[in-house]
Amino acid sequence: MEEQKSAVNFPPALRATATVFSYLLHPLFIPLLITFLVVTALPEYFVVFKQNSFRFPFDTLYIRVGVGCFLFPLLAVVLSKLLGFVNSVRLEDRMDRIIPYVAITIFYFWVFYTFKRQGLTPGFFDAFFLGIFLAVVVCFVANSFVKISMHTTGWGGVLGFLMMLMWGMGMNVSLPLAIAFVLTGLAATSRLILDAHTTREIYIGLFVGVLSQVVAYAIVG
Repeated sequence: MEEQKSAVNFPPALRATATVFSYLLHPLFIPLLITFLVVTALPEYFVVFKQNSFRFPFDTLYIRVGVGCFLFPLLAVVLSKLLGFVNSVRLEDRMDRIIPYVAITIFYFWVFYTFKRQGLTPGFFDAFFLGIFLAVVVCFVANSFVKISMHTTGWGGVLGFLMMLMWGMGMNVSLPLAIAFVLTGLAATSRLILDAHTTREIYIGLFVGVLSQVVAYAIVG
């Protein structure tokens, strides 16, 4: 039996604020955010890739991640809506998530596979994309039984990734980790205020996101 959603009627202003945070902290932005973070903070790990990009100027990290992890998934959702396969681009119903999950799984695996096959990016970066691929696969399989929060799955992945950098590579990521915890809390709270998920679905998403990164780092990192 599914857990009851909140019956609390939050003020319109609070719900509007939660809506804004839900969009700003949408999981589709996370791959680009992590790419910007690691390239900015750890440029020495991407020297070889940047040298290769001089020969192929359109083959940059941001373009590849932006197209594979943002543009294509977004187009898949929009096209699904236009073709009548989903009721809303917000994917509020579990059944609405099936086709987007399949599409996103393919796109995320493609991004991971091309990075890994090319061998120009560091292992922890490849592991991150394997982690988000694994998280989407788990969410897709579990979607038949429970509507896991994609927001907290994504931000759980960010937490797991930063934890792996700290524990697995000894990097000092205390500040980014603290900020990530705050943003994860904002994302989770926003989804609860909007009555988009139950607390169980929120926590399952966090667990899946963190665990997927741990497993991915153990495999690739």
